[in-house]
Amino acid sequence: MPETALPGRRGQAARNNLVILDAARYVFLADPKAPISKVAERAGVGISALYRRYPSKELLLCRLCHEGLRTYIAEAEAADEEPDAWTALTGFLERVVDADVHSLTVHLAGTFTPTAEMGADARRANELSAGLFARARGTGRLREDAVTEDIGMILECCAAIRVDDPERTGQLRRRYLAMLVEGLEAGKDRVLPGPPPRPGEMNGRWHPS
Repeated sequence: MPETALPGRRGQAARNNLVILDAARYVFLADPKAPISKVAERAGVGISALYRRYPSKELLLCRLCHEGLRTYIAEAEAADEEPDAWTALTGFLERVVDADVHSLTVHLAGTFTPTAEMGADARRANELSAGLFARARGTGRLREDAVTEDIGMILECCAAIRVDDPERTGQLRRRYLAMLVEGLEAGKDRVLPGPPPRPGEMNGRWHPS
């Protein structure tokens, strides 16, 4: 049973938590340095109620990003069930872009210390990405100089696109995702400039300096 479908006070608590996380996402994507009181204000809850659930801003940021990571994993697992390997990869990219998961990466990396559970989920996400990429390579449609780590960079590029109108933001992100996906396809004459991302190269961003 989904948390939001739980009966009584447990269900209300779960719904309140979603309201807080939605508010936190809005506030911290606009300004990662915003005080946690801004989240309480947007969520329509008292600051003491918010602190009972999240005793610090760092814990709230951690939970927010972990939820994004779980969304990524769920979409990758769903894509793994798609019989056509190329559709599996491209459909996965589209759904993750639509879910706006990587805006959290772009804006919040380095603002909290990841938990061990997040680390385990990150490894799971990487395994799933690698599996989707390997399947796509087996179709012969993937260019030889593309690597699994390019997936994260493509998603971050799309997440960086943001205008005031959310619907227009989504349209622009889909437009440029299509261009980037086309660049992944085999048969392109030009060799990609520069070396690709190394495995784990971008992971250090998640730890506060």
